[in-house]
Amino acid sequence: MQLSSQILSKKLAIKNTYLSRKRLLVPILIFALLLTDSTYLLTLRVLSDAFWQVSAYVAASLALYHYLANLITRHKWLLNVPHTHSSYQVIFASLMGAMPGCGGAIIVITQFVQGKFSFGAVVAVLTATMGDAAFLLLASRPSIGFLVIAVGVAVGLVSGIVVDAIHGDKFMRPQIARVQAPCCDDKQQDKQASPYIKWQGILWQWLLLPAAFIAILFSFQIDVDQFFNLPAGTINVIGAIIIVIAITLWALSGEVTNYQTVVAEDSKVNTRNLFHKVALDTNFVASWVILAFLVFELLVHFSGVNLAAIFSQWGGFTPLIAIFIGLLPGCGPQIITTSLYLSGAIPLSAQLGNAISNDGDALFPAIALSPKMAVVATLYSAIPAVIVAYSYWYFFE
Repeated sequence: MQLSSQILSKKLAIKNTYLSRKRLLVPILIFALLLTDSTYLLTLRVLSDAFWQVSAYVAASLALYHYLANLITRHKWLLNVPHTHSSYQVIFASLMGAMPGCGGAIIVITQFVQGKFSFGAVVAVLTATMGDAAFLLLASRPSIGFLVIAVGVAVGLVSGIVVDAIHGDKFMRPQIARVQAPCCDDKQQDKQASPYIKWQGILWQWLLLPAAFIAILFSFQIDVDQFFNLPAGTINVIGAIIIVIAITLWALSGEVTNYQTVVAEDSKVNTRNLFHKVALDTNFVASWVILAFLVFELLVHFSGVNLAAIFSQWGGFTPLIAIFIGLLPGCGPQIITTSLYLSGAIPLSAQLGNAISNDGDALFPAIALSPKMAVVATLYSAIPAVIVAYSYWYFFE
């Protein structure tokens, strides 16, 4: 009797574990669309583009980014340089915000909570960063991506200097440092990682270089199927298969329990492995990109609705809506906004406004560590977003 109860308990535990992984709805939706004749080709194209034209570049960028982030963490003198002169903090924060992803912003916020950086530095980094949406923009339109990042850095620098000039460098700064000691060494953390995370890491470890090479061929408008003497359409099928596998592993590696687990990257406290981090972030970005593009393409396919025409009817309200979306914590909503821009649905003024007001995942630790600071800082970042977005809209659109 006791053995039966134990078996039943284990079965229920396994069932509850899979039910809590609501992210599996993403690959299930993809499979359903692939199995439907009317949506097969559309879905295949979206999946192929998401892998070869977005994920491959995002993974390569993330590998470089995480390498630099590890370098900064290990060489603590890089973090100590801004402390030598308070005026350097805002400059340092703006440059950290320029790094795609949210790691640079999180570093600055941690330094502020420890009482080392000024509030102006926090405003500067939150204004300059555009989170994971930067990877998507850089992968799809590099020139626009660098332009938006450059504008963000310049606006962040000015915003941080103005805030410190108004409030002083002691404004809202905690007096007591809060330092969280690491739980264990690198090898121990890697052992604690989920097997699904490890498999994602292995997948991208083997795919990174060949995927980046093929992505470059696509960028130069080379027929990849012909280049490798493959039947027409083969490379699209390969890309679709790989991205579905990657997203399925990503869906199995985490649970959906609250708003943050939906819109933010997975926590990486249990792994220091470079490819684990690359895989988690790449597959997160890819999932949101695929959802955004599928919704856009399916809406146009079945209804003939022209989203660009709809947003153009809103006129001057479009940048404001994008700015309000930027105030939402997490990178998911911002990736959707950038996807709409890449699809031609919203203008560049809206993308600029969203990029400046967008704080990405960095807002979550800010809310947890210093809620008042997080609210004030994100509201402050909305002010330059409105100024820049509507200046561009008025003069150029």
